[in-house]
Amino acid sequence: MIDLGRDGDVWILRMTAGENRFTQDWLDAVRAALDQVEAAPGPAALVTTGQGRFYTNGLDLDWLAARGDAAARFLAGLTRLLGRLVTFPVPTVAAVNGHAFGAGAVLAVAHDFLVMREDRGYWCLPEADLGLPLTPALFAVVAAKLPARGGQEAILTGRRYGGAAAAAAGIVHQAVPEDQVLARAVELAAGLAGKDRRTLAEHKRLLFGAAAQACGA
Repeated sequence: MIDLGRDGDVWILRMTAGENRFTQDWLDAVRAALDQVEAAPGPAALVTTGQGRFYTNGLDLDWLAARGDAAARFLAGLTRLLGRLVTFPVPTVAAVNGHAFGAGAVLAVAHDFLVMREDRGYWCLPEADLGLPLTPALFAVVAAKLPARGGQEAILTGRRYGGAAAAAAGIVHQAVPEDQVLARAVELAAGLAGKDRRTLAEHKRLLFGAAAQACGA
């Protein structure tokens, strides 16, 4: 489900479970991976990516519907994870290899930088079409990370952005061919891995602290 490896100073977290939908097992595995990266000494950066057609399609709604009272606890844990990622004390880059929908799209923009496949795959917030409003915490992450006009369009229309359109809207930083997505993300991360962690954490707090607080982080 989650594979954590290392390329020099860059930790690479690979999501390997098909659509990579969020469940408690996914959440626990990602939290453990972040713990490992944060505890490692020396220069470090983090890249996350998916596999095949999917970065992540977000919440597993069928799984969530069967959780009963535990669903609220899971969602609270997920939003805390997003808040943690927003202010994570090493540089983070999402290598968006395919579809990123809903909460998965929010996970992607919670990173410092995004590199997306330019030819196939969509970044999308489909909640307006699904009748599932964004929570205040998810909205806070999107609002903190996206340009105001771009965020407004994405939230109100549910538009599906391909790589080039996502770059033009300021959602992602680079759109590149499929075979370059991970390599470009690792290259970008490696160039930032030596940044001072305490300073980086403080700058992220200044930039995104309100979003992290909204997430309960």
